[in-house]
Amino acid sequence: MTDSIRFLMCAPDHYDVDYVINPWMEGNIHKSSRDRAVEQWQKLHYILKDRTLVDLVEPQPGWPDMVFTANAGLVLGKTVVLSRFFHKERQGEEPYFKQWFESQGYTVHELPKDLPFEGAGDALLDREGRWLWAGYGFRSELDSHPYLAKWLDIEVVSLRLMDERFYHLDTCFCPLAGGYLLYYPPAFDAYSNRLIEMRVPPEKRIAIEEADAANFACNAVNIDQVVVMNKASDNLKKRMAAVGFEVVETPLTEFLKAGGAAKCLTLRVTEPVRTEVHANVSVESRIVRMDGHLLDSGIISRALDTIVEGGGSFQILNFNLGEQRQSTSSAEVKVSAPSHEVMEEMMTQLIDLGAVAPPQEVCDINLEPVEQNGVAPDDFYVTTIYPTEVRIQGEWVKVLQQRMDGAIAVIFTPEGPIARCKLLRDLEVGEQVVVGVDGIRTVRKTESREQRNTQEFSFMGAGVSSERRVELVVEQIAWELRQLRDRGGKVVVTAGPVVIHTGGSQHLARLIREGYVQALLGGNAIAVHDIEQSLMGTSLGVDMKRGVPVRGGHRHHLKVINLIRRYGNIAAAVEQGVLTKGVMYECVRNNVPFSLAGSIRDDGPLPDTQMDLIKAQTEYANLLEGTDMILMLSSMLHSIGVGNMTPAGVKMVCVDINPAVVTKLSDRGSVESTGVVTDVGLFLSLLVQQLDKLTSPYLKAV
Repeated sequence: MTDSIRFLMCAPDHYDVDYVINPWMEGNIHKSSRDRAVEQWQKLHYILKDRTLVDLVEPQPGWPDMVFTANAGLVLGKTVVLSRFFHKERQGEEPYFKQWFESQGYTVHELPKDLPFEGAGDALLDREGRWLWAGYGFRSELDSHPYLAKWLDIEVVSLRLMDERFYHLDTCFCPLAGGYLLYYPPAFDAYSNRLIEMRVPPEKRIAIEEADAANFACNAVNIDQVVVMNKASDNLKKRMAAVGFEVVETPLTEFLKAGGAAKCLTLRVTEPVRTEVHANVSVESRIVRMDGHLLDSGIISRALDTIVEGGGSFQILNFNLGEQRQSTSSAEVKVSAPSHEVMEEMMTQLIDLGAVAPPQEVCDINLEPVEQNGVAPDDFYVTTIYPTEVRIQGEWVKVLQQRMDGAIAVIFTPEGPIARCKLLRDLEVGEQVVVGVDGIRTVRKTESREQRNTQEFSFMGAGVSSERRVELVVEQIAWELRQLRDRGGKVVVTAGPVVIHTGGSQHLARLIREGYVQALLGGNAIAVHDIEQSLMGTSLGVDMKRGVPVRGGHRHHLKVINLIRRYGNIAAAVEQGVLTKGVMYECVRNNVPFSLAGSIRDDGPLPDTQMDLIKAQTEYANLLEGTDMILMLSSMLHSIGVGNMTPAGVKMVCVDINPAVVTKLSDRGSVESTGVVTDVGLFLSLLVQQLDKLTSPYLKAV
């Protein structure tokens, strides 16, 4: 017997599965055998009492889960952090456990009532006493961990649980003597697994398979070199024996019905204190403020989801709800993360949603110099599509040339600081780049309910629909196109060769001719097949009127490329009367600029095709300046590139027959993105018809 180790247990006099608060309880209400449970508990009690000392706490009627004493609290030396149960079904156990601890002379600390922490079920001491492993995600909150570090004066390592079957840390994680660890890696997120691997060397990590995890092999009691558990596979027993551990199996199937086994049924109440170990916790907390129509727009829900999915936790400190439909709301949220690294990542995403620090905590940006052309400092802030401002010398400065996936470069001039988005390749020595997330805010439009409901593109918000009537969608787009043309707005079309293959060439050509399009972006293929159709009546060798391949048609596109190359470029072919109709013809005749970006698969290419990728991106970016609307017509490759160059506020209509393509193009986090799942040729045909109903014949200004 080891007199230095003592456990607390509670007889199962009132044990039953009376409710469902974890997946193991599903389907097991009142299906546990009391007699069998008592028998299994007594066997575990005997095994432990034969090797250690065991104290008992009096079971109480009405609290069937009190048998799981691991959740009574967390003990270190003569200090206890009492549990704050997440579910009301167990909260009544707290005073009984508190009474027992106080009667034994322990100093009892109690967490705030709204801060869940479920004791040694979610907090396990390294058996060498070096640190405390603390779980969160289902029953315990991350914000409880700083309290543990403070009251127990120990380093806390926070681990995020991801599998609801393993709702407590002790269901999938068991520190063993000698620094060994028995655990089930899939129960944790990637960051937590990395923390585990950094702390425990490979030769001491005993990762188990799902079958053993489902039998609660990790929910074990470790007494020196003995490990007591419900059940272990032969393979696991061999692995344990190979590193010097004896596995003692004792069936606990009745308690598995409630989601517990050997460890859950015990609480080690003699945990020695290492005087050289002191408090340290990597949990970081910040307060952010959000303003706007937080509920209507779903922004607050997205923000909270971002925090939880990112591995953090939150506490809403204040929420002021707008009293009328036009009124905006505001919220102050405390955000906690297990480390500075995770906090920075979460804050980057929250800034995208419009979160800012409270006025009293706002600080200037952090800048680091560019030391090598085309290379940003580590931890540089990555820009989004949303208008961004940075705080420099106490003033908010608008970031120029806003685009996605860039860095913010700052230069100081006599007129004041200038901040602009720059691609990594464009960064120059002498510039300074924003790093971290301090002093950055994005500017989100605040719209009333009425504005959102009457806005031209509110018919699908930022969603994708193949079920709504295409005619209704086209009607809305046609109305917006007319408004833009009449007020001198700018519409850019990004188009793929499918526009030509589906018979949309004549309709797109008409939109250009009648002043609805101010720039065309695409690749080599759309121009080649447009000219092929205009000169030979085919597209990819298929007769566009009859829909059948023509003899030798597979060579048509190469003949077209050769012809245009003979004349020098597309414009020369138009001027010399060789090309007399089509999309490219209308662009030349109506002075509509176009940019054709090449790729490795292009035949030819046409002389107008820009095969230098960097130059092509620059041409695209120049043509996109000042754009009000972009029509993305069946060209995923070029449309994604365009989307990354485009700031928020530009309406984008993505049309493709493939719903997956439309979803990818529409999902930019922008309310201005709209997806239309339909045949692009049909879409353009209906669009032209609708414009005929809305618009008188177009007369070009002279």
